[in-house]
Amino acid sequence: MKNASTLERRLRSNMTGDVLFGAFDRGRYATDASFYQIMPLGVVIPRTIDEALNALAIARDEGLVVTPRGGGTSQCGQTVNEGIVVDFSKHLNRVLSLDVENRTCVVEPGIVLDDLNRQLKKHGLWFPVDVSTASRATIGGMAGNNSCGGRSLRYGTMRDNTLSMDAALADGMRLHFGEVPRDLARVNSPQTGLELFRDMLDLGEREAAEISERFPKVQRRVGGYNLDALVPRNAPNNMAHLLVGSEGTLAFTTRVELKLWPVIRNKVLGVCHFGSFYEAMDAAQHLVKLRPIAVELVDRTMIALGRDIAMFQPIIATAVRGDPDAVLVVEFAEEDQAENLHRLKQLGELMADLGFGWDRPQRKWGGVVEITEPALQAGIADFRAAGLNVMMSMKQEGKPVSFVEDCAVPLPHLADYTERLNAIFAKHGTRGTMYAHASEGCLHVRPVLNLKLEKDVKAMRAIAEETFEMVREYKGSHSGEHGDGLVRSEFHEAMFGSRIVADFREVKQRFDPDNLLNPGKIVDPPNMDDRSLFRYRPDYRIGGLKTVLDWSAYPGAGGGFQGAVEMCNNNGACRKLEGGVMCPSYRATRNEKDVTRGRANTLRLAISGQIGPDALASDEMMDTLKLCVSCKACRHECPTGVDMAKMKIEVLAARAEKHGLSLRDRLVGYLPHYAELASRFAPLANWRNNNPLLRALFEKFAGISAKRALPAFRRDVFKADAEVFGPADGREVVLFADTFNRIYERENLDAALRVLLEGGYRVHIPRPVGRDRPLCCGRTFLSAGLVEQARRELDRLVATYAPFAARGVPIVGLEPSCLLTLRDELLSLRSDNDARSVSAHALLFEEFLVREAEAGRLKLPLGAIQAQALVHGHCHQKSFGAFKPVEKVLRLIPDLGVETIESSCCGMAGAFGYGADTYQASMEMAELSLLPAVRRADAATLIVADGTSCRHQIKDGSERPALHVARVLAMSLDRATTNSLPSPATKETIHG
Repeated sequence: MKNASTLERRLRSNMTGDVLFGAFDRGRYATDASFYQIMPLGVVIPRTIDEALNALAIARDEGLVVTPRGGGTSQCGQTVNEGIVVDFSKHLNRVLSLDVENRTCVVEPGIVLDDLNRQLKKHGLWFPVDVSTASRATIGGMAGNNSCGGRSLRYGTMRDNTLSMDAALADGMRLHFGEVPRDLARVNSPQTGLELFRDMLDLGEREAAEISERFPKVQRRVGGYNLDALVPRNAPNNMAHLLVGSEGTLAFTTRVELKLWPVIRNKVLGVCHFGSFYEAMDAAQHLVKLRPIAVELVDRTMIALGRDIAMFQPIIATAVRGDPDAVLVVEFAEEDQAENLHRLKQLGELMADLGFGWDRPQRKWGGVVEITEPALQAGIADFRAAGLNVMMSMKQEGKPVSFVEDCAVPLPHLADYTERLNAIFAKHGTRGTMYAHASEGCLHVRPVLNLKLEKDVKAMRAIAEETFEMVREYKGSHSGEHGDGLVRSEFHEAMFGSRIVADFREVKQRFDPDNLLNPGKIVDPPNMDDRSLFRYRPDYRIGGLKTVLDWSAYPGAGGGFQGAVEMCNNNGACRKLEGGVMCPSYRATRNEKDVTRGRANTLRLAISGQIGPDALASDEMMDTLKLCVSCKACRHECPTGVDMAKMKIEVLAARAEKHGLSLRDRLVGYLPHYAELASRFAPLANWRNNNPLLRALFEKFAGISAKRALPAFRRDVFKADAEVFGPADGREVVLFADTFNRIYERENLDAALRVLLEGGYRVHIPRPVGRDRPLCCGRTFLSAGLVEQARRELDRLVATYAPFAARGVPIVGLEPSCLLTLRDELLSLRSDNDARSVSAHALLFEEFLVREAEAGRLKLPLGAIQAQALVHGHCHQKSFGAFKPVEKVLRLIPDLGVETIESSCCGMAGAFGYGADTYQASMEMAELSLLPAVRRADAATLIVADGTSCRHQIKDGSERPALHVARVLAMSLDRATTNSLPSPATKETIHG
């Protein structure tokens, strides 16, 4: 093989896509959602199929192995290898054709399942292999693993829904794999393809008896190659079904033809509760007789973990009754909703016939909670789909480990299997988590182990051997959904016998004689417990790690920073393209570097010394985090709680200590210190905005984009002329006048003060303790890595507000990023009682008003204004579950229609959008959904956004002004006064 630099140049000269050979980039592709890690030589991200095949040809010429990769969410190590990794997910993601009448489509392998289904939905169709990773799993990857999904009881597996595939062999020969007659008559294929098909059909005929004897008779059998697709009884034989489940070891998929189904229009759920896990498993075989489309298990551990995850708390509170040992979520989805309701009734009757009741002793305690509301059904589906990540949210060294993850056994044996499995876990000193597909006898089972410890690695090996032996005893399958990869391929001989394994080897040799395509999977694998292939190898160490924030909730070095970083299990929920906020930079660039998972992997490699010395403060690390807008969406939406915004502060602090500050960092960080002075000389301070030369100089020397106007300073900044306003007997509230609204948009503070006074509140705006300079949350300092300066600002704030918090006075703020700093970073810098008290009493303006209204204490005379308001939520509001109050408060205004923009980050994100090097990414984020929605809005529609950055981005990108909710309420008060038609906000109207 030629050296890497020569190979890199050769690849670059043959494609327009990305060619990545740097250590940081290669490290981001060294792992998937398994516990393995193999550093590739390089990564290629082709723009076209031809470019992908060029990469294959060059790698073949250089004697390098090639591994195709989609979302990188494989749990068994399928998508990690040496040589070249080819990432199909960024560009090769089109629907090539759609036949609505015949319910088929042809797609490129890199298309994500959810993206495909969004395009199909308008035609009343969907692809129903609904894996839990649907927001990031690609069709190519699903074909490679023969994915199944939760509704395979009705729709079957990936194999059942794949009509044909186009693929290239390792030697570059492109073939069409589809249905063929046994005699291959009239098959349109080159001679090489016909000879290959003939050899495969001959193998199927020769081994038909052995295949029938050794292949498990369960639907969830996805291990090995699908030799049963080649036997005469399946004639005409579909050659694509041999590629399905082959894990990229046989051919390079270029397009896939899929069978489509009508979308589900009506459904109901029955959440069956059980006081005994064994009884739940035993009941599954009876529940499927009602012909549901799915029966999904959620066990006690998953329920308990879900109750600690903010986004799932309300769902569990509504759907789960009491303290069950397990629940089975039974789904009916017939076209006729009356039939669904009838079966739901039958489900309750069946549970009673099986002896379950809410008043029975624990072993037979249980019953059915009926779920007919679509929104709650969707929430339950999201919770179940997040099962893996929920299980991985344990903040401890030991984590649920995937290796006996998805064994499948016949349903009559499921209860005994799980009971014996728990005994195996206990024998080896651990316990397991279980969830997922009870309808198919395929549970996602994960014993809790710490694979950094040799003893736990040995326990894993022993558990695997004993579990697989038991599965074979029940005539089940080692792999029921997630394939073989590096985890299970080793055990094929015990599962299928030496003769079938020799057949697997013959297939691999016939397709790929030089063993170039993803070797080590299915055929000739390494030992599953080869620690040299682990993410945490025997020499994995974290050296002396200095951190500036409190990470004590996690284990490991750096006061727990190591454990926080290692919470990322690579499952890739951050790669979703729609819904929620996470991860806005990835949505704009589609680069692994710019997604939470990629950043967390880079941090782990950096602190463990795997990508060079002092990597944490390096330019490459800064480049990795450059497009992180600190939106905090991952804090809320990552089910394992990876908080990249907080982790970025550690990197910025390390970099500031090593390299010092840039001029831009100083201008942004120290804004609260010079803002007062700048306001006194506002015309001079604003001169840059109106002078093209100054704009150009600011871009060159301070890195501030010349395309942006900076927020304008003003002389009439907000200054309270007293420390307390309102009636002496009014309910007390502190109003936090943050730097941004105080200096740039005092109208918001004026409006908020007016609203509170009109509501009869006694409003405190206390002078800072110790110094005259106004209070600040320290947010700008944190954004520059100046943690000690931020701590000093927060110390002043706590000293000023603690006496009010001590007597229960709410501390209300307008700017989400500032106020919510008191609920987040403050507690990472201080853990004393005063800090905790201030944090506990910090509320956004809308949160306070909603709380008051729900308690019946809010009396505001509001009048009708515009007919419609279009609302964009600040990322931090969404991260802290504080956005719904915005909608509720606006609905207090008579006759105002409130529509929320389904948007991710606006892209401005504090100073991010002003950077010369981040301006373009900022606008791309805004153009994903926010700016198009604003432009579509009628001119009379109010545009509402609480965030200072959000309002500026909307103005810059659409030339439409956006208002803080406080100003909208003040407008409503004005209208009520003008019309003399007060409309008091009451507890009843807050829920309207």
